[in-house]
Amino acid sequence: MEQLTIRANGAAFHVARAGKGQPLLLLHGWPEFWLTWEPVMARLADRFTLYAPDLRGFGDSDKPNGPHGPDQHAADMLALMDALGLAQAGIVGHDVGGGLMQPMARAAPERIAGLFFFDFVHPGIGRRMAEPDRLNHIWYQSLNQLEIAPMLIGASRDSCRAYIGYFLKHWSHRRQAFDDVLEAFVDNFLKDGNLAGGFAYYRGAHAGRIRMLKGEAPGLAPIDLPTCVRWAEHDPLFPYAWTDRLGETFSNLDLAMFEGVGHFAHREDPDRAASEIAAFFQRIGWK
Repeated sequence: MEQLTIRANGAAFHVARAGKGQPLLLLHGWPEFWLTWEPVMARLADRFTLYAPDLRGFGDSDKPNGPHGPDQHAADMLALMDALGLAQAGIVGHDVGGGLMQPMARAAPERIAGLFFFDFVHPGIGRRMAEPDRLNHIWYQSLNQLEIAPMLIGASRDSCRAYIGYFLKHWSHRRQAFDDVLEAFVDNFLKDGNLAGGFAYYRGAHAGRIRMLKGEAPGLAPIDLPTCVRWAEHDPLFPYAWTDRLGETFSNLDLAMFEGVGHFAHREDPDRAASEIAAFFQRIGWK
């Protein structure tokens, strides 16, 4: 595993690189950083060259000066591909990563061989995210935007572990999925600027999220790229029922349930996650 620092779009990005073959760009969610992909990378390194960046604000990448939402992250990743010399890549993403893959695909479809998603926000979720019985699941999206949040959560190692660890465990169906790296995750989020840097995504995504919750999201033409979605059976944050309108956003869609896992399929069952990723890119000829 190589650890690189790459300058792109006016910032320095930390990127973990491994393997050989056609390039795949692996985009993490919150509360994560590149290390979340390590088990999948170990299983795919014999077939692909894998790039797992820390998004701006996360890990060892530079921090934004203010809100930094999906459109800004998409521009970062396209510039990062330029800096890495990648004319085209397969894109794999989860959660926040899945959110930024959509503007990426709309901005530069010719740069993308195919899209592979684990659970993520898409326009078809609509008002359902804010229904009364869902409010206890999305409270953190408001807390994370408060100026005081980094101070409260970063007040001590125990408070940071309690907050970050809560999501890693509560959103998982296989609750031990992050046990071996929990302290590394705490170390990561206690680095200067990393709590606020991750929270900047929620401020940047807020206006679009509110439009979606009000049913006022702009209508966009479907993304035509080959797309594979493997949605968790037991995700408490994004229920499988919310896949019913994915076809409105992706016209070339391969959708299936990923049984036996929660929100973090790539950590909870990395054997199957890697197998599904490899099979999809083989089907579309990216091998």
